[in-house]
Amino acid sequence: MSVSAWPFDGVSQSVSQQRQRAVGRVAFGAVGLDGRTRPMRIEESGSMRIRLPKGQGSGLDAVLVNTAGGIACGDRFSVQVEVRSGATVTVATPAAEKVYRSDGPVAELVVDLKVAVEARLDWLPQETILFDRARLRRSLSVEMAENASLTLFEAVVFGREARAERIVDGLFEDRWRVRRGGRLVYADTLRLDGPIDDLLQKPVVGRGARVFATMIHAAPDAEARLDAAREHLSSVADGCDAAASAWNGLLAVRFCAMKVEALRSAAIPFLLAFRGEPLPRVWLS
Repeated sequence: MSVSAWPFDGVSQSVSQQRQRAVGRVAFGAVGLDGRTRPMRIEESGSMRIRLPKGQGSGLDAVLVNTAGGIACGDRFSVQVEVRSGATVTVATPAAEKVYRSDGPVAELVVDLKVAVEARLDWLPQETILFDRARLRRSLSVEMAENASLTLFEAVVFGREARAERIVDGLFEDRWRVRRGGRLVYADTLRLDGPIDDLLQKPVVGRGARVFATMIHAAPDAEARLDAAREHLSSVADGCDAAASAWNGLLAVRFCAMKVEALRSAAIPFLLAFRGEPLPRVWLS
C-alpha cells in the first residue's frame, strides 16, 4: 500500500490566501437643531459599531466600538464622521485598540472627518497598542470650515508593558492631513518599519520612549491659546515630556513617555484644562 504525502505547503498557502479578515465601516453624521446636536445619519457594517450614550450637555458623545476585539493582519476599517453646522460632537473609544501581530498582510484604518461652519468636533480615541510584529497603516483626513473648531488627540503605545514587550519587527504608518477652508494647513506622516524598538532608542527618533501622543487644535483662536497651553503643561510630572507650538492657525502638543500611566497622568489633566469640560465617560470606565 502506498501513502501519498500531504501537500503541506500548498495547504498553508491556500489557507493564507483564503483567510477571512475583519472588515468594518461606520458612517455617522450629526446636525445642530434648536440649540442641540442630533444624529442625522448612522451606517454600520462588519465589525464596526457606533453608540450614542446620553450626555450631559447640548453636544453629542459618540463611541466607536470594534466588535472584532482588535485589529489583526489584513483587517480593513473605515470611519466617516460629518459634523454639520451648529453641531458639537465628541468621538471616543471604550478602551485601547490592540493591533496584533501579523504574518505579513498590513491592516488598514482610514478616518475621514468633516466639520462644517460653526461646528465642533473633538476626536478623542483611547490609546492604540501595537504588539510585536504588528503591521498597521492608518490615515486621518479632515475637511473643515474656516470658523469650525477641531481637536484631535491620538496616542500610540509600542509593545505591551505588562510583558515587557519589544517590537523587534513591525510596521506603523500614520498619515494626517487637515484642510481648512479647502487649504492644506497640516500634513504629518510617521513611518516606522522594521526593528521599531531599535529605532525608538535613537535620540533623534524617540530617545527610548515607547508611548507617544499628539494633539492638534484648529480653530479661529488656536494660536492665541499657546501661552495657556504651555501653562497647563508646566505641571507635567517626571516620566513624560511635553511641548506645545502654534502656527498657521493651529496649536500642536506632543507627548512622549516610557509608560502609559505617565502619559495619561500628563495628558488627561491637560485635556481637561484645555477643553474646559470633562472627558468622555468611557475614558474613566
